[in-house]
Amino acid sequence: MAQEVNITQWIENFKKGEYSNTDFSTQCKAGWYDWFCKDSSLAGKTRALGVKLMQISKSPKINCETSYVWFKNNCPCNGSLYDDFRIADMETGDVIFTIVPKSGYRSMNGLGEVWGKENGFKEALMTGTWGEIKNWFLK
Repeated sequence: MAQEVNITQWIENFKKGEYSNTDFSTQCKAGWYDWFCKDSSLAGKTRALGVKLMQISKSPKINCETSYVWFKNNCPCNGSLYDDFRIADMETGDVIFTIVPKSGYRSMNGLGEVWGKENGFKEALMTGTWGEIKNWFLK
């Protein structure tokens, strides 16, 4: 994985367009770790997920100075490709939250989920639309 920058710096870089190029190197620098889609699709996914990250960055649940973000494109056996982003502690590398804006699993019917360290990732902390996920983070 690319050298991590904290979320505050990531958002600054994102706003300046540093993750806009479609090349492999740029998208790895943006934080892509694993994907099943075409490499050329990553820049669009970075744009979409970057906006979502900015929407929850003021959350009292996230310390943007001591955490970083990375991205994953998932391929479920029973559904379609979907993306998530993970908030991890810069010091330990431990994932604090896995945020799925819209799951590709058919059984989820397009809802998203938030998984977290607080319950050991045993079950979703919440399930809902992106609007509900955003509200959960901001309360």
